[in-house]
Amino acid sequence: MKSIFSAALTALLCCWSSSLMAADLLVEAESFADHGGWQLDTQFINEMGSPYLLAHGLGKPVAEAKTEVTFPETGSYHVFVRTKDWVAQWNAKGAPGKFQVAIDGKPLDKTFGTESAEWFWQDGGVVNIDKKDVTLSIKDLTGFDGRCDAIFFTTNANAAPPSSGSQLAKWRKDQLGITEDIKTEGPYDLVVIGGGYSGMGAAISAARMGCKVALIQDRPVLGGNGSSEVRVWAMGNIRRGKYPRIGEIVEEFADKAKKSPGTYEEFGDEKKEEIVRAESNIDLFLNHHANDLEMKDGKIASITAFDTRTSQVRKFEGALFCDGTGHGTIGALAGALYDQTDKGRMGMSNMWRWDETDQETTFPETPWALDLTMKDFPYPRDHHGQWFWESGFDKDPIQGAEAIRDWNLRAVYGAFNAMKNRDGASKHKNAELTWLAYVGGPRESRRLIGDVILTEEDIVAKRDFKDGCVPSTWSIDLHYPKKEFADKFPDNPFISIAVHDQRVDRSYGYPVPYRCFYSKNVPNLFMAGRCISVTHEALGTVRVMKTCGMMGEVVGKAASLCKIYDCSPRQVYEEHWDEMDTLLNLPGQARRETVDAEIEMPANLLPTSPYGPPSGINPTKLAGIVIDDRDAEKTGKWTEGTGLKGYVNHGYLYAGEKGAKIRFPIKVEKAGNYEIRYAYLPHENRTAKANVVVAIDTSRETTVINMKEEPPIDGGFYSLGIFTIKPGEESYVEVESRGDGNIHADAIQLIPVAGK
Repeated sequence: MKSIFSAALTALLCCWSSSLMAADLLVEAESFADHGGWQLDTQFINEMGSPYLLAHGLGKPVAEAKTEVTFPETGSYHVFVRTKDWVAQWNAKGAPGKFQVAIDGKPLDKTFGTESAEWFWQDGGVVNIDKKDVTLSIKDLTGFDGRCDAIFFTTNANAAPPSSGSQLAKWRKDQLGITEDIKTEGPYDLVVIGGGYSGMGAAISAARMGCKVALIQDRPVLGGNGSSEVRVWAMGNIRRGKYPRIGEIVEEFADKAKKSPGTYEEFGDEKKEEIVRAESNIDLFLNHHANDLEMKDGKIASITAFDTRTSQVRKFEGALFCDGTGHGTIGALAGALYDQTDKGRMGMSNMWRWDETDQETTFPETPWALDLTMKDFPYPRDHHGQWFWESGFDKDPIQGAEAIRDWNLRAVYGAFNAMKNRDGASKHKNAELTWLAYVGGPRESRRLIGDVILTEEDIVAKRDFKDGCVPSTWSIDLHYPKKEFADKFPDNPFISIAVHDQRVDRSYGYPVPYRCFYSKNVPNLFMAGRCISVTHEALGTVRVMKTCGMMGEVVGKAASLCKIYDCSPRQVYEEHWDEMDTLLNLPGQARRETVDAEIEMPANLLPTSPYGPPSGINPTKLAGIVIDDRDAEKTGKWTEGTGLKGYVNHGYLYAGEKGAKIRFPIKVEKAGNYEIRYAYLPHENRTAKANVVVAIDTSRETTVINMKEEPPIDGGFYSLGIFTIKPGEESYVEVESRGDGNIHADAIQLIPVAGK
């Protein structure tokens, strides 16, 4: 009996001793020196605990990722790889994300990415390491979004890494030896988390007003949804309304993409970074994910972020913080009040492009993708899969974000499979999938609550807030599953339709109040972007890129007043709004080195207008005197349009109702002879007999214009003749609809001439 007990004890001690003396090596995939064709995916750190490498090859295996590693000793190691079979949660056939792990070019016997619907440590068996320094590589086998988080080697045969949660996070830090290695940055006047349009606007604006700023972005590029990674073009009108200088900073970095999705070059990632780095008051931290914070006396004292490539942890101390994450992540960590629509919210899009080559191409069969035929999705015309490739309306936008993105990938791959291998094959022999966003473009998640919660009723009724400052000009644009394509996948439709409430003033804009841009209960927290204090319905108009950027501009200016007066964002409204009003009227290029310095004005000021910069021909570039339709007197029903290009200034007017009348007033400072020209744009629905009356003092002269035909003068003008005009005379040009077709009114032009 004693011998049996002794043997058992000896075995236990040996096992314990072996465990204590085990040699371990944890290699995070993101830390690989050469990522090859693998992409660093940081979108779902809050969900699954880490960045990871993604083999996003559009059906073609990507180049292997490589790095040099040093083992603590030679010997026999058990291998574990943290990964998943990304389609297993839907019981889909096959495992599209297969990959291998190789040591010095020799793959392990196990193929990874073939098990488990959840992230886990897949057992890779045992490998013999006969030298300490080796080349470790990850070899993609499919090009269909295999994913590798980390690789763990251990000589302890009984070891298994923690699977998830705080235990896994602590274990990682212990393995990497970074538990105490925290670098402190700051203190800063403003710490901005999120490098999209809102975060960029806040950082640049605050820096130019003399604040020391940290800008933290978890991606390698700036722009967020407006970067080359997502490619949502910049929408929302700027430089208009109550404060027409707001938007000048946004205009410096906004893309000029002609389509959405546009090309990589159109989104100007490098330009955005250059503009930010040119500001001496900004410290930019790309590839840093903020996931923790410290509170003191009810305020945020610091933000903790880690480098998504090296796991190096940094603590950012500051007086003020701005949540520009889109998801309200910092607000949630700080205990800020927030709201979130549980069902029927707007979803996430992953847009895509395809092209046609000079020869036939192939595309792998995708039995694991959505089972689609050509009638199951809108045809991607002009080679674009646009914004409406959207899903996740009833899914968790935070903890379910990876599944939403992956469902979108399955939808796109299923559609392209239908085009290449099913009923669309005969018409797409040369088609090639050239781009698919693996970074999702989300629209709605948390909305942090401020002192004002803006509602749809506020916007439509044009409720006047004293602190209204950011013009929202987008319609109330809410997205819903499109029934035509939803029946086949009712649990998670992947095509949306936009329902527009057009009651928003799209020219002047509705001024969103400043009190939507700071937290109601966290005294030093600003927010900008789609996580501001609005209802679900109001979010439909404020969420577009340029509008979000202007929110950031306002936050940055307010932060400088907080610095000057050592006050809270709320106190800016309550005690210093007159000074805030002054700052909001400053040009975007105005700057000072510190908040105590004099403000330096730019040499060249951009022109201002309550209706923004001209979207058509700039009237200041035209000869003579130009009177725009906005300055004319109107009676009857007139409709503003911008669809026909070549108009003057901000748009044109048209009317078909009998009796509708427009009168352009004529005023001159110097008597003389002037050629009067009338600007219009032709269309088949225009009248062929528009009676245009020129009234000079008591005389009247009528010209009949066929508005179906092109104007004879370049630039869209028709000459009404040469007239002698004197200052002080009551003169005008007038057109009245007879109801026989639309009359068109754009502008009149007075050009001085030497004689009649």
